[in-house]
Amino acid sequence: MALDADPKLNSLGFAKPPSETRVVVAMSGGVDSSVVAARLADEGYDVVGVTLQLYDHGAALAKKGACCAGIDIHDARRVAEEKGFPHYVLDYENIFQDAVIDEFADSYLAGATPVPCIRCNERVKFKDLLETARDLEADCMATGHYIQRKIGANGPELHSAADPRRDQSYFLFSTTREQLEYLRFPLGHLPNKDATRALAAEYGLAVADKPDSQDICFVPNGDYASVIEKLRPGAAEPGEIVDHLGNVRGTHDGVIHYTIGQRRGLGIGGLTEPLYVVKLDVDAKQVVVGPKNMLATRQIPVREINWLGDDPFNSRREWHLSVKVRSTRPPREAIVRPTGPDTAMVELLTPEEGVSPGQACVFYESEGSRIFGGGWIWKGA
Repeated sequence: MALDADPKLNSLGFAKPPSETRVVVAMSGGVDSSVVAARLADEGYDVVGVTLQLYDHGAALAKKGACCAGIDIHDARRVAEEKGFPHYVLDYENIFQDAVIDEFADSYLAGATPVPCIRCNERVKFKDLLETARDLEADCMATGHYIQRKIGANGPELHSAADPRRDQSYFLFSTTREQLEYLRFPLGHLPNKDATRALAAEYGLAVADKPDSQDICFVPNGDYASVIEKLRPGAAEPGEIVDHLGNVRGTHDGVIHYTIGQRRGLGIGGLTEPLYVVKLDVDAKQVVVGPKNMLATRQIPVREINWLGDDPFNSRREWHLSVKVRSTRPPREAIVRPTGPDTAMVELLTPEEGVSPGQACVFYESEGSRIFGGGWIWKGA
């Protein structure tokens, strides 16, 4: 698990024995972070496990398949007990509510499609939890994310995971240079998830066969609309479904029930061609539908850019990179043109369908694995 080739450095990149190197491991209770903690403990590091309680503990106990739930806290604690290192559970429920859940609800009501897992990493795990790790006098913080940290000519760089199927770079683009100095990702080099589970079995961890979490932790079964209705009662107002020519095609029970690119569940009949959601007009309470070719987007305004390149973002008129506009899609060739210190217009060389405000636009090296940061897609002027 060596992260640095220098023989004078330990596997976490420090010039001292593992026993004198304290590392806080962010433990979700899943197999990934459990393997990280167990392996570092076996290598002799001064490991401290920390698990965040992000939402109501009573509700969490009944919710399986999501990170940071009650059963996961129990699993993380058990790994710590078996491997003999201290473990703490921190109540971050209020922080999580303010920094992630409220924005999630407000973004949906504004017609965007937010990615709360990115905000959680940015505002909770890599901000508040990282500061807690510093308070514990840890030399670094390690997580079970599938992404790589490599040392380049100008310091630490962020790179995609060795296994593209597990790569989590889309969700970690907002990691700052300062955070990257402190963070470690010991699983990013592994060839696949089977290798992680094999390590879990090797270390005798009960979570070796535990299923991966699938849903956003506070969104049971992926039903975003029901969560929004609970968070913002009465906010979902009915309106019209209109086509791109302005013809009324039907009615809806709230814009929050729809996403850009959606085809199924529109509830409008008599179609001579398939229609897709091409726009959500929150002010007019309209869901606008049109033919598939209306989904094709070439120009994408991006803001709140976190730049991880060696040269300043504004030092060039344009950057030739690859970008990813959805977590499930491969990077596409693009030209990124800065329009300000943290804003840009991204031109896709090949149009993409279903580009939605609220999603991330992540920048990648055109040839290679390095991540140059990214930003948030918005509606523009």
